Amino acid sequence: MAGTVRLIYHTAKVRLGFLIMACTLTGVAVIPDHALAAWQILVLGIATLVASSAAGAFNQYYERDLDARMSRTELRPFVTGRFQANWIWLSSILLALLLALVAAAFATNWLASLYVFLGAFTYGVVYTVWLKRRTWLNIVIGGLAGSFAVLAGAAATGATTAPVPLILATVLFLWTPPHFWALAFACKDDYRAAGVPMLPVVVDDKASTRTILAHAALMVALSLTPFWFGMGWIYLFGAAVGGAFFVVACLRLVAEPAVKTAWRAFAASIVQLGLLLSAAILDGLLLG
Repeated sequence: MAGTVRLIYHTAKVRLGFLIMACTLTGVAVIPDHALAAWQILVLGIATLVASSAAGAFNQYYERDLDARMSRTELRPFVTGRFQANWIWLSSILLALLLALVAAAFATNWLASLYVFLGAFTYGVVYTVWLKRRTWLNIVIGGLAGSFAVLAGAAATGATTAPVPLILATVLFLWTPPHFWALAFACKDDYRAAGVPMLPVVVDDKASTRTILAHAALMVALSLTPFWFGMGWIYLFGAAVGGAFFVVACLRLVAEPAVKTAWRAFAASIVQLGLLLSAAILDGLLLG
């Protein structure tokens, strides 16, 4: 039983779900004096986690043929047969998504629920089904999934058009490509073998690493601007430290385009986003 739960956890990409949930909570936290009760925020956060996990499970369900051709993913349950890709799994994924959307709408409002849906739909359908096998822009457009999570949090407070959540949604949009391209660079032989046109597969190392650096630098620069729209020093410190860490890792990747430096840039992107979101939430709680 414990082994099955562990497989479901990884199949649904629950760790990614927690990151998406943090994006939604950030969207709430950066709105000062919102009227949401603790239970509403909790339900919205869990709904986002469940919706993201449903999209993650569908990603592995749909991509089992690609995963079988990549050493990094060849042991996933839908590839090995531990999980059978049948209508039961597909129905369960859709039911989980539906319940998450109903919960988000019940706890907050229909617009927040719509953004939760758009995030899951972008990752599960737009990125996974429509774009991933067709164009290197797949993850660029797929980056909207995280953006919608931030907007869901802001929409729950009734402040979707406030400047800070809009900026942070754009930051998430710009963060996803360099984060994923660093991973794709480290695993480009896998992606090439699977026929997936990730940027490091379709251009040379010089072009791909410089594109990663440019995206990261633009994203970090934008991430500092909420300070001028009311965010405090806690946020600015977290954004600056995390951003500098990521940009330095990308500079090292440009100087030494190798698997090890790509993995370090990938890890640095996670650290950067974690610091950014944590600082934003703390800033909102302590200074908002």
